Amino acid sequence: MTKNCSMNKKPCAATVVAVLLLAGCATSTNHAPVEDRSGSARVPNPSSVVVVPPLDPALKEPPKGIENAGHTGYYTVKPGDTLIRIGLENGQNWKDLVKWNNLDNPNLIEVGQVIRVMPPGTDPNAAGTKPVATAKVETKPLSAGTAASGAATAPVAGASGTPAPAVAAAPASGARDADDDINWMWPANGPVTVSFDDARSKGLAISGKAGDPVLAAADGRVVYAGSGLRGYGNLVILKHSATYLTAYAHNQTLLVKDDQAVKRGQKIAEMGSTDADGVQLHFEIRKQGKPIDPARLLPPR
Repeated sequence: MTKNCSMNKKPCAATVVAVLLLAGCATSTNHAPVEDRSGSARVPNPSSVVVVPPLDPALKEPPKGIENAGHTGYYTVKPGDTLIRIGLENGQNWKDLVKWNNLDNPNLIEVGQVIRVMPPGTDPNAAGTKPVATAKVETKPLSAGTAASGAATAPVAGASGTPAPAVAAAPASGARDADDDINWMWPANGPVTVSFDDARSKGLAISGKAGDPVLAAADGRVVYAGSGLRGYGNLVILKHSATYLTAYAHNQTLLVKDDQAVKRGQKIAEMGSTDADGVQLHFEIRKQGKPIDPARLLPPR
Protein backbone atom coordinates (compact mmCIF):
# COMPACT_ATOMS: atom_id res chain seq x y z
CA MET A 1 0.00 0.00 0.00
CA THR A 2 1.37 3.44 -0.94
CA LYS A 3 1.86 5.91 1.98
CA ASN A 4 0.50 9.50 1.79
CA CYS A 5 3.21 12.21 1.75
CA SER A 6 1.42 14.25 4.43
CA MET A 7 1.53 11.34 6.79
CA ASN A 8 5.19 10.56 6.17
CA LYS A 9 7.51 12.13 8.70
CA LYS A 10 10.15 12.61 5.93
CA PRO A 11 9.35 15.17 3.18
CA CYS A 12 8.45 13.56 -0.08
CA ALA A 13 10.46 14.20 -3.25
CA ALA A 14 7.75 16.33 -4.89
CA THR A 15 7.64 18.66 -1.89
CA VAL A 16 11.41 19.07 -1.82
CA VAL A 17 11.50 19.88 -5.54
CA ALA A 18 8.75 22.50 -5.17
CA VAL A 19 10.51 24.22 -2.28
CA LEU A 20 13.79 24.37 -4.22
CA LEU A 21 12.07 25.86 -7.27
CA LEU A 22 10.41 28.57 -5.19
CA ALA A 23 13.66 29.41 -3.47
CA GLY A 24 15.35 29.75 -6.83
CA CYS A 25 12.68 32.14 -8.09
CA ALA A 26 13.00 34.28 -4.97
CA THR A 27 16.74 34.41 -5.35
CA SER A 28 16.50 35.54 -8.94
CA THR A 29 13.95 38.34 -8.41
CA ASN A 30 14.55 39.82 -4.88
CA HIS A 31 17.85 41.47 -3.92
CA ALA A 32 18.93 42.47 -0.44
CA PRO A 33 19.28 46.24 0.05
CA VAL A 34 22.77 47.46 -0.75
CA GLU A 35 24.30 50.54 0.89
CA ASP A 36 26.04 52.68 -1.71
CA ARG A 37 29.26 54.01 -0.18
CA SER A 38 30.71 55.24 -3.48
CA GLY A 39 29.42 58.77 -2.96
CA SER A 40 27.36 58.70 -6.14
CA ALA A 41 23.95 58.72 -4.44
CA ARG A 42 21.01 59.45 -6.65
CA VAL A 43 20.06 63.16 -6.73
CA PRO A 44 16.37 63.73 -6.01
CA ASN A 45 14.14 65.64 -8.35
CA PRO A 46 14.93 69.38 -7.76
CA SER A 47 11.26 70.23 -8.03
CA SER A 48 10.56 68.16 -4.92
CA VAL A 49 13.26 69.76 -2.70
CA VAL A 50 12.31 72.51 -0.24
CA VAL A 51 15.25 74.84 0.44
CA VAL A 52 15.20 76.59 3.85
CA PRO A 53 17.66 79.52 3.83
CA PRO A 54 19.50 80.45 7.05
CA LEU A 55 17.85 83.11 9.19
CA ASP A 56 19.02 86.54 8.15
CA PRO A 57 19.09 88.98 11.12
CA ALA A 58 18.41 91.78 8.67
CA LEU A 59 15.03 90.23 7.88
CA LYS A 60 13.86 90.48 11.53
CA GLU A 61 11.09 93.04 11.94
CA PRO A 62 12.49 96.18 13.64
CA PRO A 63 11.02 97.27 16.99
CA LYS A 64 7.93 99.45 16.83
CA GLY A 65 8.55 103.19 16.68
CA ILE A 66 12.26 102.78 15.94
CA GLU A 67 12.07 105.79 13.60
CA ASN A 68 11.58 108.02 16.69
CA ALA A 69 14.58 106.70 18.62
CA GLY A 70 16.56 109.51 20.23
CA HIS A 71 13.89 112.14 19.66
CA THR A 72 12.77 114.33 22.54
CA GLY A 73 9.46 113.16 23.97
CA TYR A 74 10.09 109.49 23.15
CA TYR A 75 11.54 106.67 25.23
CA THR A 76 13.37 103.49 24.16
CA VAL A 77 12.33 100.44 26.19
CA LYS A 78 15.14 98.80 28.18
CA PRO A 79 15.29 95.30 29.73
CA GLY A 80 13.12 95.11 32.84
CA ASP A 81 10.95 98.09 31.90
CA THR A 82 7.20 98.18 32.43
CA LEU A 83 4.76 100.89 31.44
CA ILE A 84 4.30 101.72 35.13
CA ARG A 85 8.02 102.36 35.58
CA ILE A 86 8.26 104.27 32.29
CA GLY A 87 5.32 106.43 33.33
CA LEU A 88 6.86 107.17 36.74
CA GLU A 89 10.24 108.05 35.26
CA ASN A 90 8.68 110.34 32.68
CA GLY A 91 6.04 111.94 34.89
CA GLN A 92 3.08 110.39 33.08
CA ASN A 93 0.11 108.15 33.79
CA TRP A 94 0.84 104.71 32.32
CA LYS A 95 -2.72 104.64 30.96
CA ASP A 96 -1.94 107.75 28.92
CA LEU A 97 1.07 105.94 27.46
CA VAL A 98 -1.25 103.14 26.35
CA LYS A 99 -3.51 105.65 24.62
CA TRP A 100 -0.79 107.77 23.02
CA ASN A 101 0.93 104.70 21.57
CA ASN A 102 -2.18 102.72 20.58
CA LEU A 103 -1.01 99.70 22.59
CA ASP A 104 -3.36 96.73 22.41
CA ASN A 105 -1.78 95.01 25.41
CA PRO A 106 0.08 97.19 27.96
CA ASN A 107 1.90 94.10 29.25
CA LEU A 108 3.52 93.45 25.87
CA ILE A 109 6.31 95.90 25.18
CA GLU A 110 9.64 94.80 23.70
CA VAL A 111 13.19 95.87 24.34
CA GLY A 112 14.15 98.49 21.76
CA GLN A 113 10.56 99.60 21.18
CA VAL A 114 10.23 103.39 21.11
CA ILE A 115 7.14 104.86 22.75
CA ARG A 116 5.78 108.36 23.07
CA VAL A 117 6.01 109.74 26.62
CA MET A 118 4.61 113.22 26.00
CA PRO A 119 1.09 114.13 24.88
CA PRO A 120 0.65 114.46 21.10
CA GLY A 121 0.77 118.07 19.98
CA THR A 122 2.99 119.32 22.82
CA ASP A 123 6.38 120.93 22.33
CA PRO A 124 8.82 118.59 24.09
CA ASN A 125 11.66 121.11 23.90
CA ALA A 126 9.65 123.77 25.71
CA ALA A 127 8.57 121.30 28.37
CA GLY A 128 12.11 120.24 29.06
CA THR A 129 13.53 123.72 29.67
CA LYS A 130 11.55 124.67 32.79
CA PRO A 131 13.89 125.06 35.77
CA VAL A 132 13.39 122.95 38.85
CA ALA A 133 12.36 125.36 41.58
CA THR A 134 11.34 125.02 45.19
CA ALA A 135 7.72 125.44 46.11
CA LYS A 136 8.39 127.17 49.41
CA VAL A 137 9.78 130.69 49.73
CA GLU A 138 12.58 131.49 52.13
CA THR A 139 11.50 134.38 54.34
CA LYS A 140 13.66 136.72 56.43
CA PRO A 141 12.33 138.65 59.44
CA LEU A 142 11.95 142.37 58.94
CA SER A 143 13.71 144.78 61.25
CA ALA A 144 11.59 146.28 64.01
CA GLY A 145 11.66 149.75 62.50
CA THR A 146 10.72 148.58 59.06
CA ALA A 147 7.89 146.43 60.33
CA ALA A 148 6.47 149.26 62.43
CA SER A 149 6.58 151.94 59.77
CA GLY A 150 5.56 149.76 56.84
CA ALA A 151 8.29 151.42 54.80
CA ALA A 152 8.74 148.27 52.77
CA THR A 153 5.55 148.94 50.84
CA ALA A 154 4.98 152.70 51.09
CA PRO A 155 6.16 154.84 48.16
CA VAL A 156 9.07 157.18 48.93
CA ALA A 157 8.75 160.91 48.09
CA GLY A 158 11.18 162.21 45.53
CA ALA A 159 13.15 165.43 45.71
CA SER A 160 10.28 167.40 44.13
CA GLY A 161 7.83 166.18 46.74
CA THR A 162 5.99 163.90 44.35
CA PRO A 163 5.75 160.23 45.20
CA ALA A 164 8.36 158.13 43.47
CA PRO A 165 7.03 155.30 41.36
CA ALA A 166 6.64 152.04 43.20
CA VAL A 167 9.41 149.57 42.51
CA ALA A 168 8.25 146.08 41.67
CA ALA A 169 9.61 143.40 43.92
CA ALA A 170 12.39 141.41 42.33
CA PRO A 171 11.29 137.91 41.42
CA ALA A 172 12.70 135.07 43.46
CA SER A 173 15.56 133.24 41.87
CA GLY A 174 14.33 130.30 39.79
CA ALA A 175 11.00 131.65 38.57
CA ARG A 176 8.15 129.18 39.07
CA ASP A 177 5.27 128.29 36.84
CA ALA A 178 1.74 127.55 37.98
CA ASP A 179 2.57 123.88 38.54
CA ASP A 180 4.99 124.88 41.30
CA ASP A 181 2.22 126.39 43.42
CA ILE A 182 1.37 123.20 45.27
CA ASN A 183 0.62 123.15 48.97
CA TRP A 184 2.80 120.30 50.18
CA MET A 185 2.70 118.46 53.49
CA TRP A 186 4.61 115.56 55.01
CA PRO A 187 3.12 112.16 54.12
CA ALA A 188 4.02 110.54 57.47
CA ASN A 189 4.99 111.66 60.95
CA GLY A 190 8.03 109.46 61.58
CA PRO A 191 11.67 110.53 61.43
CA VAL A 192 13.62 110.49 58.19
CA THR A 193 16.08 107.59 58.26
CA VAL A 194 17.41 107.86 54.68
CA SER A 195 17.91 111.20 52.95
CA PHE A 196 17.51 111.89 49.27
CA ASP A 197 20.23 110.56 46.98
CA ASP A 198 19.61 110.84 43.25
CA ALA A 199 21.98 107.96 42.51
CA ARG A 200 20.44 105.52 45.01
CA SER A 201 17.37 106.29 47.12
CA LYS A 202 15.67 108.87 44.84
CA GLY A 203 13.50 109.86 47.79
CA LEU A 204 13.15 109.85 51.58
CA ALA A 205 12.73 106.86 53.88
CA ILE A 206 10.41 107.71 56.77
CA SER A 207 10.25 105.18 59.59
CA GLY A 208 7.21 104.18 61.63
CA LYS A 209 5.13 101.28 62.84
CA ALA A 210 3.16 98.85 60.71
CA GLY A 211 -0.26 100.36 60.09
CA ASP A 212 0.77 103.99 60.59
CA PRO A 213 -1.17 106.31 58.27
CA VAL A 214 0.32 107.34 54.93
CA LEU A 215 -1.14 110.65 53.77
CA ALA A 216 -1.41 112.33 50.38
CA ALA A 217 1.22 115.07 50.29
CA ALA A 218 -1.04 117.30 48.15
CA ASP A 219 -4.27 117.26 46.21
CA GLY A 220 -4.10 114.92 43.25
CA ARG A 221 -5.37 111.85 41.45
CA VAL A 222 -4.27 108.23 41.76
CA VAL A 223 -2.50 107.08 38.60
CA TYR A 224 -1.40 103.75 40.06
CA ALA A 225 -2.22 101.62 43.11
CA GLY A 226 -0.75 98.12 43.14
CA SER A 227 2.37 96.00 43.47
CA GLY A 228 3.54 95.72 39.86
CA LEU A 229 6.75 97.75 40.19
CA ARG A 230 9.64 95.67 41.48
CA GLY A 231 11.41 97.14 44.49
CA TYR A 232 8.50 99.34 45.57
CA GLY A 233 6.17 96.77 47.13
CA ASN A 234 2.59 97.99 47.52
CA LEU A 235 2.78 101.35 45.79
CA VAL A 236 0.60 104.42 45.29
CA ILE A 237 1.46 107.04 42.66
CA LEU A 238 -0.36 110.37 42.66
CA LYS A 239 -0.35 112.96 39.88
CA HIS A 240 -0.71 116.50 41.19
CA SER A 241 -0.30 118.53 38.00
CA ALA A 242 1.18 118.28 34.54
CA THR A 243 4.59 118.51 36.24
CA TYR A 244 4.53 116.69 39.58
CA LEU A 245 4.08 113.08 40.68
CA THR A 246 4.53 111.58 44.15
CA ALA A 247 5.20 107.93 45.00
CA TYR A 248 4.46 106.14 48.30
CA ALA A 249 6.10 102.70 48.55
CA HIS A 250 6.34 99.60 50.82
CA ASN A 251 2.81 99.92 52.23
CA GLN A 252 1.08 97.00 53.91
CA THR A 253 -2.39 98.17 52.82
CA LEU A 254 -3.59 100.40 49.98
CA LEU A 255 -6.73 102.44 50.61
CA VAL A 256 -7.21 104.07 47.19
CA LYS A 257 -7.67 102.85 43.62
CA ASP A 258 -6.71 103.98 40.13
CA ASP A 259 -8.22 107.27 38.90
CA GLN A 260 -9.50 108.22 42.37
CA ALA A 261 -9.25 111.90 43.32
CA VAL A 262 -7.60 112.53 46.69
CA LYS A 263 -7.19 115.55 48.92
CA ARG A 264 -4.13 116.81 50.74
CA GLY A 265 -3.80 114.95 54.04
CA GLN A 266 -6.15 112.11 53.04
CA LYS A 267 -5.11 108.67 54.28
CA ILE A 268 -4.20 106.68 51.18
CA ALA A 269 -2.35 103.71 52.67
CA GLU A 270 -0.96 102.11 55.80
CA MET A 271 2.76 101.87 56.37
CA GLY A 272 4.37 98.46 55.91
CA SER A 273 7.48 96.61 54.79
CA THR A 274 6.61 95.08 51.40
CA ASP A 275 9.80 94.80 49.31
CA ALA A 276 11.76 96.41 52.17
CA ASP A 277 13.95 95.28 55.05
CA GLY A 278 11.76 96.96 57.65
CA VAL A 279 8.67 99.08 58.17
CA GLN A 280 9.09 102.37 56.35
CA LEU A 281 7.56 104.73 53.83
CA HIS A 282 9.68 105.42 50.77
CA PHE A 283 8.46 108.79 49.49
CA GLU A 284 9.40 110.38 46.17
CA ILE A 285 8.55 113.66 44.48
CA ARG A 286 9.21 113.73 40.75
CA LYS A 287 9.16 116.79 38.53
CA GLN A 288 8.67 115.86 34.86
CA GLY A 289 9.74 112.37 35.87
CA LYS A 290 13.02 113.48 37.47
CA PRO A 291 13.37 112.69 41.20
CA ILE A 292 13.98 115.79 43.30
CA ASP A 293 14.72 116.12 47.00
CA PRO A 294 11.36 116.21 48.81
CA ALA A 295 12.96 118.22 51.63
CA ARG A 296 13.20 121.17 49.21
CA LEU A 297 9.41 121.25 48.84
CA LEU A 298 8.01 119.96 52.14
CA PRO A 299 7.41 122.49 54.92
CA PRO A 300 9.84 122.65 57.84
CA ARG A 301 8.97 120.38 60.75
